[in-house]
Amino acid sequence: MSEKTYNKYEVMEFADMEDVKFIRLAFCDLFGNQKNISIMPEELERAFDYGISFDASAIKGFEAEVKSDLFLHPDPSTLTILPWRPSNGRVVRMFCDIKYPNGTPFEKDTRYILKKAVSAATEKGIACNIGAEAEFYLFKLDEDGNPTNEPFDNAEYMDIAPEDKAENIRREICLSLESMGIIPETSHHEEGPGQNEIDFRYSDPLVSADNDITFKSVVKTIAMRNGAWASFSPKPLSDCSGNGMHINISFGKDGYNENILAGIMAHIKEITAFLNPTVESYKRLGEKKAPKYISWSYENRSQLIRIPAPGSNDYKRLELRSPDPMTNPYLAYTLLIYSALDGIENNLKAPEACNINLYNADISDTSTYDKLPDSLSEALKISASSEFINKIGFSEICEIYKKYLD
Repeated sequence: MSEKTYNKYEVMEFADMEDVKFIRLAFCDLFGNQKNISIMPEELERAFDYGISFDASAIKGFEAEVKSDLFLHPDPSTLTILPWRPSNGRVVRMFCDIKYPNGTPFEKDTRYILKKAVSAATEKGIACNIGAEAEFYLFKLDEDGNPTNEPFDNAEYMDIAPEDKAENIRREICLSLESMGIIPETSHHEEGPGQNEIDFRYSDPLVSADNDITFKSVVKTIAMRNGAWASFSPKPLSDCSGNGMHINISFGKDGYNENILAGIMAHIKEITAFLNPTVESYKRLGEKKAPKYISWSYENRSQLIRIPAPGSNDYKRLELRSPDPMTNPYLAYTLLIYSALDGIENNLKAPEACNINLYNADISDTSTYDKLPDSLSEALKISASSEFINKIGFSEICEIYKKYLD
């Protein structure tokens, strides 16, 4: 149903015709955690015209104790049914823009922040498409329904049943996503015990970020319905592969690919705190296909940035391999867009491709490459002192990240 773009009046008609009883108004905090408030259909028109108020002082990072009333304004184009809820008395969800009482955008609304970045690219005639590949672990629940640290199975990369015990869960996730207008491309068991991956097609950055948030919600919900707990932690098992969120980026501007690559490489250390925002993030980097060095190459999974074999022109892209699923995708995509634009505006040039396996390379081969930060604390310090971070208006967000995460 999400293939259709709804307007305000069509949403209200849909709610009436399809027996909708609850409307979830969803948004994210600065750290990418989805929040929502539910309203009844009778409140839809008020929500569209005036917004629904909430207490911003109760949301971590919004820092709005004095003027704490903010309003959620639903985006009708994001209407989707939650397929796991009853068909009688349906539940639907819309993502929202956050605004002050006078209607001006709330500066820490990460959806709004991403919209500004997309507009900056559009003004320069640059269109970008982004897609993510997020990995997750499934763990068993105990008899009381609480999560354990016991993997759901002991299968390995691309195994099948009976070793892969999660294929029915992945199938239900894929079908749920499809019914919500998010079309999965591939799904499979990953390397770690109980580890899985589901990929979907890239799209414009805002839709892609909305899809990422929806994806995590669907995975967690369907897993719980099937007696499992889904973890997006970057390193849930110390001796096994971590969960990555590889970000695929394609910019529709011929001749700028090297500038874009160079821009992201030039600023990667400054933006890593937002791409890898937990202490566990840095336990993942540098092992089991997670990068450590700032390098790039074609078709080489040991690199920070890989240029995959395209297969067709529609799939030409670069793949950033350092982020993990704990990132706020709205902020991650914003930072990558601004990094790419800086590379274009300053005609930055990428270094030579690194055509070696960095996972087993000799120190004599790796000593010439700069490294990603070794810890969240180091990454936050780099961000806090960055002229680039200040230039794009992220200084206050950086301070909030330091306050809550360091």
